[in-house]
Amino acid sequence: MASKVDLVTVLKSLTLEEKISLLAGQNFWETVPVPGKVPCIKTTDGPNGARGADFTGGTPAACFPAACSVAATFDVTLARRVGAALAEEALSKGARCLLAPTTCIHRHPLGGRNFESFSEDPFLAGKLASQVIQGVQSKGVAATIKHFAANEQETDRMTVDEVISERALREVYLRPFEIAVKEERGPWAVMTSYNSINGTHADMNEFLLKKVLRGDWGWDGLVMSDWGGTNSTAESLVAGLDLEMPGPTLKRKVPDVVAAVKADKVAESVIDDRARHVLEFLNRLKAFEDATIPPEQAIDKPEHRALIREAGARGCVLLKNEDGVLPLSKHKVRGKKIALIGLAKTPLAHGGGSASVTTHYKISPWDAMQATLGDEVDIVYAKGGHVLRLLPPVCDSNESGKVVGLDGRPGFTVKQFNMDTQELVSTQHGNAECSLSPIGGASVRERTVEYEGDFTPSESGKHYLACSGLGPTQLFIDEKLVYEQKDPTPDAMGFLFGATSEDKFTFSFKEGKAYRLRVRTQPCTKATGLEILEGKAGLRVGFMLEAEHDANLLGEAADVARGADYAVVFTGHDPQWETEGQDQVSFNLPRDGSQDKLVEAVAGANKNTIVVNSTGVAVAMPWLDNIKGLVQAWFPGQECGNSIADVLTGAVNPEGRMPVSFPARIEDTPAYGNFPGAYVEDRDGDGKSKLRVEYKEGVFVGYRHYDRVGRDKVNFPFGYGLSYSTFAFAAMKVSNGGRSGDDAYQVTVEVTNTGDVAGGVLVQVYVGRKEKDEKHPVKGLAAFEKVRLQPGERREVQLSAAVRDLGFYNEARGKWVVEKGQYDFSLGESAMDVLQTVTVTVEEELAFAA
Repeated sequence: MASKVDLVTVLKSLTLEEKISLLAGQNFWETVPVPGKVPCIKTTDGPNGARGADFTGGTPAACFPAACSVAATFDVTLARRVGAALAEEALSKGARCLLAPTTCIHRHPLGGRNFESFSEDPFLAGKLASQVIQGVQSKGVAATIKHFAANEQETDRMTVDEVISERALREVYLRPFEIAVKEERGPWAVMTSYNSINGTHADMNEFLLKKVLRGDWGWDGLVMSDWGGTNSTAESLVAGLDLEMPGPTLKRKVPDVVAAVKADKVAESVIDDRARHVLEFLNRLKAFEDATIPPEQAIDKPEHRALIREAGARGCVLLKNEDGVLPLSKHKVRGKKIALIGLAKTPLAHGGGSASVTTHYKISPWDAMQATLGDEVDIVYAKGGHVLRLLPPVCDSNESGKVVGLDGRPGFTVKQFNMDTQELVSTQHGNAECSLSPIGGASVRERTVEYEGDFTPSESGKHYLACSGLGPTQLFIDEKLVYEQKDPTPDAMGFLFGATSEDKFTFSFKEGKAYRLRVRTQPCTKATGLEILEGKAGLRVGFMLEAEHDANLLGEAADVARGADYAVVFTGHDPQWETEGQDQVSFNLPRDGSQDKLVEAVAGANKNTIVVNSTGVAVAMPWLDNIKGLVQAWFPGQECGNSIADVLTGAVNPEGRMPVSFPARIEDTPAYGNFPGAYVEDRDGDGKSKLRVEYKEGVFVGYRHYDRVGRDKVNFPFGYGLSYSTFAFAAMKVSNGGRSGDDAYQVTVEVTNTGDVAGGVLVQVYVGRKEKDEKHPVKGLAAFEKVRLQPGERREVQLSAAVRDLGFYNEARGKWVVEKGQYDFSLGESAMDVLQTVTVTVEEELAFAA
C-alpha cells in the first residue's frame, strides 16, 4: 500500500489508552482522532443515497434505485456506475466511508429490509455487490459491505439467535460476501450484523471473523459494528471487531479495556492489531494527508439524474402483457383517456430506515405521465383508498388547517426543561413534522421536551389525531389532556423509522378557531436492544380530517376506471410499510387488503387494467388473473415516476428480470413456519426469553426450493421477465474446465433480436447434477450477462462458470467438493424455463479449499 506516513511509527507512538480510544467512534458518524497523531473520518449511510449527518430532514441528496432494483437489471456495468455515483454523493456530505452495500439474502418475502439487498441468489448478489463496491472505491471512498452475516429478518434483530448449518452459511449466506471480498481488491470495510449466529453475536463471532473472513478468505481490512451492535468488551476485540460504532463508546471505555488487558482477557497485541486496522483504513482514505471534514453540500448533478432514471427503468420487470396492452405509446393512445389510480401521485422512491434520504426531488408517476403524454391523451386520477400506516404530521395538513408557533412562524415552538427543577433550559423553533430527531443535534438527556403551537382548522367537525413518543408523552389541547402514553414506546426501532403503531382518536374542532396544542415528552429510559436511543427524546403528532379519512374512495376509483380506455393502478409499500426495523405486516399489500380490493374493483370496471407495483419484496396477487398488464417497479429512486413512465410508454423497452421468486402463497415459501422464529427459554440468565429461528430449509432458498416443489407454487420465477421485443438463442456450447480452482467452463451462445424494437435480453446459465439428489439443489445460477441488441442484430456471448460452482460445501471435510459424474449446463429464460441443456462429465472428484 502506497503511504506517505509510517504507520508502524504512528502505532508505536500511541499509548495503550490512545490505541484503545481509536477502537470506537467519537460521535454518531465520525471516528476518534488523537490530536497531533491520528486524524478522523466521517461515515454516512447508505445503500441508495448518501444521507449525511442528520437522520431525518438533513441535507438533500440524490436517491438511487434500491439494491433490489439494481439486481433486477442483472447489469454489472450499471451496478459499478451506481457505485461510483454513490461515492460522489458521499464526498458531497464530507464522508469518506459509505455504509453500503447491503448484501444479505432474501430468505423470506416478509423480510423488512429485503429491498436494501440484492437477491435470493448468492451468486447474483455477490457479483452485483462486488461491482457496486468497485465503483464506490474507484473514487477513493470506502465501501462497507454489510451485514456480516445472515441479517435476513428485522424481528428482534438485535437479539435473535439464528441456527444455521455451516453448509447453508457457506453456500448461501456467506457466499455473496465471499465473492465481493475476493474479487478485485474487495471492500475496504465490513460491517457486522446485530443478530447471533449459532449462539454468538456476529460482532464477537470468531467463526465468522477469524476463521472465515480473515482466515479462509485472507481479508485484512476494517471490521466495524453495526450501530449499537457491539455486545461485549473483551470478546469482540479478541474475535476481530476493530471499530465499535457509534460513539461515544458503550462497550470500549478506556478504563474497561485497560482492565481487560491487565486481567489477560485481551492481549495488548490484540489492541495493536485492532488499532493497526483503523490506521490502515484512515491511511487508505488519505486522512493523514488531508484531515479536513468538509461541510455537507446538496449537489444535484444532471448526470446523476440521468443515471438514476436509466437504472430505474432498466430495473422494471414486465411480468404480464396480455394482448399487447403495453406499451401505451403516443400513437396508440392519442385521443384516448387513461386513468391513473391508487399511488399514482405518491413517488415510491425508497424504503425506510438507513436507506431513506431527504431527496433533491421525487417525481411521481402522475407527473411523469402528464409530462410524457399530457398533450396526447386525457389523463384522470382517483386515489382509491388510504394506505398510510401513520396519519400525516399535523404540520403537513395545510389544506385542513395550519400550525404556528408562539413566535407566529409556521411550525412549533420547542422548549426544553430540566427534569428535576422544571427550569426552562432552551427555546427554539421546531421542524414541520413535530418530531425531535432522537439521534441528532444537542443531547436531551435529563430534559423534558415540549412542542407548543396554535392550530387553526379550516373545517368544523371531528378530526382524527394520533400521538406517540419515544418516551412517555402527553398531548394537551387548550390545556386539556386528550392523550397520554404512559410508558416508553415498546418499539423504539419502529418509532425511529416512522413505522410504529399509533392509537388514533377523534376530536371536534371549529373552523377558524385557534386551538393551543402542547405536546410534552420525556426522554426514553429503556430501549431494549437499541440502547443508543436511551436518554433521547422524540415525538410525533398525526392529523387527518374525518371526511377525508372515512371517505368511500373505492367506488370513485371504479367509476373513473369505467370511463377510461386504460386504467393503470399503482400499488406498493411506502417507507412506513417497508422499512428497516420492521418485518412486513402481511404478504398482502397494505392496508388491511385495501389495495387488493382496489385492483379488483378497477379490473372489474375496465378490461384494460394494468398494475404497476412498487415493493422490494414479493407480495400476494389475488387479482393476477383479472388484469392485462403488470410491471414490478421496485423502488427506482428519485426519478421513479420518469423511470416507470419510460417503460409504460415504450421509451424504454423493459429488460429487467426477477432477482427473487414471487410465490403464489406465503405458505409455499421455503422458510414458511421458520420465520421469524419462536421464543425459547432464557439462556443468558437475564430472565428473558429469546427469539430463535432455525434455518431448516438449509440450502434450498428461493428457486432452489421451487425447483423441488413445482412451478405452480410461484407466480413469477427467478430470472423471469418479458420484453416488447423477442429474442432467439442458437445452440449453446460448453467447453471443459480444468482442475484448479481458478479454472472455469467456457459457455458460448449466439443470441438474436428477432423483434421490431431494440431491447435487452438476459443470458442466464444454471448448472446442476444430471442425476438429481435430494441433498443438493437441482441447479444454481453459474453465469449471466445482459445483452442489448438492435432489431435483427445478433451477437455471440461468452460466459465463464467456475468449476467450484458445480460442487457443494462438505462440512465433514471443510472443503468445496465437486463429485465425479455428469452435470447439466442449462440456458434459461428463467430459473424454471429451461431452453436447452448441455451435459458435461467430471471424470474424478475435485476438492477446493474453503
